[in-house]
Amino acid sequence: MYWANVSERQASTPPLAVSTVVFTLRSPAGDGAGLGRGVGADAAGSPPSVGESAERGAGPRLWIPLVRRRREPYLNQWALPGGPLRGDTSLRTAAANNLLQTTGLAPTLLEQLYTFGGTDRGEGARTVSVVYWALVRFAESDLDLMRDPDVAWFPADDPEVLAGLAFDHRRIVEYALARLRAKVEYADVAHRLLGERFTLAQLRGVYEAVLGQALDPANFRRTVLARGGIEDSGEVLTGVRNRPPRLYTAISQRDPSGIPDPEGDPS
Repeated sequence: MYWANVSERQASTPPLAVSTVVFTLRSPAGDGAGLGRGVGADAAGSPPSVGESAERGAGPRLWIPLVRRRREPYLNQWALPGGPLRGDTSLRTAAANNLLQTTGLAPTLLEQLYTFGGTDRGEGARTVSVVYWALVRFAESDLDLMRDPDVAWFPADDPEVLAGLAFDHRRIVEYALARLRAKVEYADVAHRLLGERFTLAQLRGVYEAVLGQALDPANFRRTVLARGGIEDSGEVLTGVRNRPPRLYTAISQRDPSGIPDPEGDPS
């Protein structure tokens, strides 16, 4: 059997792969966010406890699904869902198919985030990864992946979780978080995380989870209503005590940074 020498390996074209960062909102009560380890993971192989760091506040927090590696390099470490790119599959299709197979998630919209191809991405042979990202509602995220010990949800901004990720996936998640923070003012972010209708308190929860800081309710209300992007639906939230809050809907806004990709779909 012939083995390529060092110079031949350096001159060869690195393989392509696709990975996906999926964000969802999870509140501390009733959905597993109070667990001391990843939601859905067995305790033995989870990253260090994140329970105390999750006590940042009573509001929702951004979480991401991770997959435990079952081979070297980075055996038993957690990584973003992903896999190699087949020659007969488009990038977006490959990302969607791999995400569905590994996590059971099927986001309605996948956007291309960035291409990571540095020579120092981690152990093993160099790979160029085209990374997609998506936002899903909690109802979409509460799927069978929680029954698989090798797939679990973790807080997206927890330092201990990020430090334990395989390859350069910490850098990828941090880049995705930065992009999301830059886009949070677009009403489409709230729509994709909350649904068709939402209260101003729920919208503020999105901002606080994305930005990682508490916001004054009165100032937030004035700012978001003055900015536009949402409108009163004429309905109120039912099933609550006292005065029911108004429900708002997102007005379609195009992110000016969005550029159509060569596959014909906006990325």
